[in-house]
Amino acid sequence: MLKLSKLADYATLLMTAVAREPTQTLTGQQLSERTRIPVPTVAKLLKLLARGGLLESVRGAHGGYRLAREAARISVADIIGALEGPIAVTACSSHGGECSIETDCATRSNWRLINSAIRGALEAVSLAQMAARHSEPARNPGIREFPLIRL
Repeated sequence: MLKLSKLADYATLLMTAVAREPTQTLTGQQLSERTRIPVPTVAKLLKLLARGGLLESVRGAHGGYRLAREAARISVADIIGALEGPIAVTACSSHGGECSIETDCATRSNWRLINSAIRGALEAVSLAQMAARHSEPARNPGIREFPLIRL
């Protein structure tokens, strides 16, 4: 099953909380209260997101974290990448050399196509879209929608 880690999910939630208050510098405690994510997990994620260039840390009495660039220029793929590294469905789908049967694999090109579609969908949704308060999912003309199949 394709599934994001809980940390990647939480990181998206944290980044969304920060994006909703773009003029504020927020502490780990404040973000924990807003998201209901435990403080130790928030602290760990904030460090990873800052190291990934998505957040900047502000020291001092009014210190905390804020976005390193505007929310419209941060994608969901950027957030996941900061936590988990390159998006790859299989070991060979983002780059080669990690599989002993890679040269004879009949499915590698299709996995690369699938990986590219998933990465493209995650790159097409910005943090600004995630932070928008609405009940409908964000619509993006760059994302191809597939109809549900009813059995």
